[in-house]
Amino acid sequence: MDKIAVVILNWNGIRLLEQFLPSVIQFSPQATIYVADNASSDASVNFVRQNFPTIKIIQNNGNHGFAKGYNDALKEVDAEIYALVNSDIEVTENWLQPIIETFDNEKQTAIIQPKILDFKNKEYFEYAGAAGGFIDKYGFPFCRGRIFDTVEKDNGQYDDTIELFWASGACFFIRKEVYDELKGFDETFFAHQEEIDLCWRAANEGHIIKYNSRSVVYHVGGATLQQGNPKKTFLNFRNSLLMLVKNLPKKGLFFRIFFRMILDGIAAIRFLTQGKFSHTFAILKAHFSFYCISLKYLRERKDFQIQQYYTVKSIVYLYYIKKLVVFKEIFNSNQNIKN
Repeated sequence: MDKIAVVILNWNGIRLLEQFLPSVIQFSPQATIYVADNASSDASVNFVRQNFPTIKIIQNNGNHGFAKGYNDALKEVDAEIYALVNSDIEVTENWLQPIIETFDNEKQTAIIQPKILDFKNKEYFEYAGAAGGFIDKYGFPFCRGRIFDTVEKDNGQYDDTIELFWASGACFFIRKEVYDELKGFDETFFAHQEEIDLCWRAANEGHIIKYNSRSVVYHVGGATLQQGNPKKTFLNFRNSLLMLVKNLPKKGLFFRIFFRMILDGIAAIRFLTQGKFSHTFAILKAHFSFYCISLKYLRERKDFQIQQYYTVKSIVYLYYIKKLVVFKEIFNSNQNIKN
């Protein structure tokens, strides 16, 4: 068994592989590197074979998205630690060593995220993960360094190692034994928020998720689905509701889901007033899809005893009403914290 395997999921990303694989190879001498291809129709597989012969290739039988794509690919990877890395990630020197050291020294730590900065503007955090993820009472995720559309400049304010609620799927380290224990990602999600769901399930089983700033990567972001894509809106809103059904404690479950759906409705109206009709439709479609799937999830869910999983009551209220747009502004005011 290898110590660590870097597994890059690819779909029609030949240009990204050409641009970013060299840094992964250069700065990952400890790792076995895999490209897991989701049945690309471009020349990705042949390109890797011809130009990077040391990289192992896994060919999935279809484009099954992030969740099933990784679940299928990782059946063929034998390593203590999986490093799941987007194809649009540039890694840096010594990015793996702090992660390996944390896993070796902290047996309860199951999942780790590095510092994720913006490849296009390297002084700033990147939207998808920044300096680690948290969640509010109604299932809205946010990050240190990025709350909704406000992204912070990296001034060393998050140069630390702390416990998180969720780690970004853009660069996601997990112990193989924990991944297997949790049966991997939920394939119904296809893409978006499946990593939050996996982290939540890990936390419900007593595992620890951490951020380690000594490991640094740069992420392009939106290389597969742009932020303004209605399909991304659909997946984010639907998957967030599914995640609540799966992971919330029974007490207050239906009220929180109902209130979250009201907030979703407000978001749909906001898109409508902005002329973004496709996004309004995507939210409606997400809710109908949720209705169709939720009964299955309700039948299968466990009754978790963890009552306080969230960090703040409503990040929507704090950001849009109180105008607190930076993580440290929120946490410098004790009344905003959960009770």
